[in-house]
Amino acid sequence: MESMPSAIEKALLLENKWDDAHASRLSEPEILRYRSNLLGSDKRITNYGGGNTSSKISMTDPLTRQQVPVLWVKGSGGDIGTMGLDGFATLNMDKLRSLQALYRGQQFEDEMVDMYPHCTHGLNPRAASIDTPLHGLLDKLHVDHMHPDAVIAIAASADSRELTRKIYGDEIGWLPWVRPGFELGVRLQRFVRENPRAKGVVLEAHGLFTWGDTQKQCYETTLEVINRAIAWLAEQAGGKHPFGALKVAPLPPEKRREIAATVMPRIRGLISATVPKIGHFDDSPAVLEFVSREKLETLAAMGTSCPDHFLRTKIRPLVLAFDPAAETAGELLFRLAKAVEAYRADYQAYYERCKRPDSPPMRDPNAVVYLIPGVGMITFAGDKATARISGEFYVNAINVMRESSRVSTYRGLPEQEAFDIEYWLLEEAKLQRMPKPKALAGRIALITGAGGGIGQATAKRLMDEGACVVLCDIDREALEAARQKLAVGAGKDNVQALWSDVTQESSIIQAFHDTNWLFGGLDICVSNAGIASAAPIEDTTLELWQRNMDILSTGYFLVSREAVRTLKAQDLGGCLVLVGSKNALAASPGAAAYCTAKASELHLARCLALEGAPMGIRVNVVNPDAVLRGSHIWQGEWADQRAQQYNATPEDLESIYRERSLLKRSVFPEDVAEAIAFFVSPRSAKSTGNIINVDAGNAAAFTR
Repeated sequence: MESMPSAIEKALLLENKWDDAHASRLSEPEILRYRSNLLGSDKRITNYGGGNTSSKISMTDPLTRQQVPVLWVKGSGGDIGTMGLDGFATLNMDKLRSLQALYRGQQFEDEMVDMYPHCTHGLNPRAASIDTPLHGLLDKLHVDHMHPDAVIAIAASADSRELTRKIYGDEIGWLPWVRPGFELGVRLQRFVRENPRAKGVVLEAHGLFTWGDTQKQCYETTLEVINRAIAWLAEQAGGKHPFGALKVAPLPPEKRREIAATVMPRIRGLISATVPKIGHFDDSPAVLEFVSREKLETLAAMGTSCPDHFLRTKIRPLVLAFDPAAETAGELLFRLAKAVEAYRADYQAYYERCKRPDSPPMRDPNAVVYLIPGVGMITFAGDKATARISGEFYVNAINVMRESSRVSTYRGLPEQEAFDIEYWLLEEAKLQRMPKPKALAGRIALITGAGGGIGQATAKRLMDEGACVVLCDIDREALEAARQKLAVGAGKDNVQALWSDVTQESSIIQAFHDTNWLFGGLDICVSNAGIASAAPIEDTTLELWQRNMDILSTGYFLVSREAVRTLKAQDLGGCLVLVGSKNALAASPGAAAYCTAKASELHLARCLALEGAPMGIRVNVVNPDAVLRGSHIWQGEWADQRAQQYNATPEDLESIYRERSLLKRSVFPEDVAEAIAFFVSPRSAKSTGNIINVDAGNAAAFTR
């Protein structure tokens, strides 16, 4: 190929990260995984879950003990950037190629998918993907299939074939659009045999195939081909902007988030009536460039080109009309319902135009991608990771539209082709095999006092049920430690940490504002921030009294008020749980400030239950007692004071409280979390204004 470009252009190029020393220590399958992870680590090469890699490796047949060629290829549903060896399907090459004799033509290609399991090598449970024949039928040892923005920009151009030849000559071929499957595999096989000197092929509106005789050669060819496209596109820069003139000036970052925080809960309410959605906000430079220019609506209406982009982002995004220089968020809110309904009607018409006799029923007609001029992009999906990844896919589409429009005319997939992919029977079967969502999937919870034992246990319990969680605490170190710990088990997408002080109105307003733009809204609020104090009434200072009231009474009021405001804006109902105390029901001597403040929480919950019921907002109380383990409250002065009351040491307290209970059992943070989880789950859908005591039995705290 030609020499690489200038130093200015080199800044844009992909870096060769191949490490010969590392690769020399790996087996052939491990080198395939290494190659795959390297390619998938850069979103300019392929998007999350997109593309696939393969190698044909000699292995021992478990029955005959003979060496046989085996195709190792990324299996269904994997991501090459993060997959391990268990992410690869393995198929006996002789059996796989024998399927070609059974192939009855493009009209029947879907039936071939049922044949792939019969080719499995070694009882590998990983299902083969639809792209398996695109690798298996090629007479090449190592094959990469990527979705690089730079190459798709060429593939999605009106004169894609001419541009491909202009950039690559006869080293890289070109094939017209064909839906992924056995037919495309047959056509790729024919191309390779007819063009033995070619190093790869550009697939119209789809992506790139490259190959090599060694794993390293395959990797380096992939990078070389992509870099050639990047360099060539860089040379075309200049002149008119591909997205047209600037139409609106992007708002400052804090104002963009303010708009997003205001709009996202309302969108979420409009689109989550049957399946709850989680939101993601993106105001990155690429997004702002697109949503602020005059060709936004024209290009957005064309939809995406690459099938992977389309499957994640639907037929097209919803562009919300907004003039950031002249309008307020309130005016945008006023138009939302009408815009969402118009999109649904348009999607229904698209379905009716394109459906076939055997098409699956119409799916969710709501948009996935929402574009706001001068503000950014909002995406909604059934979970946070999918919402984020859908946004990343649309950024890929933006990059493609920009570069394609710079050198040619951008073209999206034809509507019928797009429909046939979206409602592909194989895709429908894949969706039907998905596991049933967990009880709190698509729900968003905010927990105060989340750095302590009860807060962390509650967060883990709700995340185990599928919820996204926002952790709030005044202790920055404890808060970050909790976030890191929970992210290990549930994934960083599903947990956020926001410093907050429940005694400061502005701090609480900010916490809910940030929750809205981080996740899209709220379903569950757990008020758990707390302190404890003990002093005879004559020794109770006004400062001590006020501190209890500020945190345990006023703090719970502020948190509840902001939670109700968000829940009301969404109009989806919701749940509030106030973590009280045995002392809310049973007075204790020497703790008037604490007991009074806790009693106020209980009555606040009753008032909120009355106000919230017409809106479907349920409010309940969990009263723990003597939860020592993991509690910040019991690590300081409070433990000393309680021990002194019992003429014991702090180390004796757990035993003392256990023996004091009716059941003679200790109460742990996980026990309290279980009660909270019950109150926020569908299992308690008909419960509001209620109390669960988690105290191992205390007759004085029996509710009356």
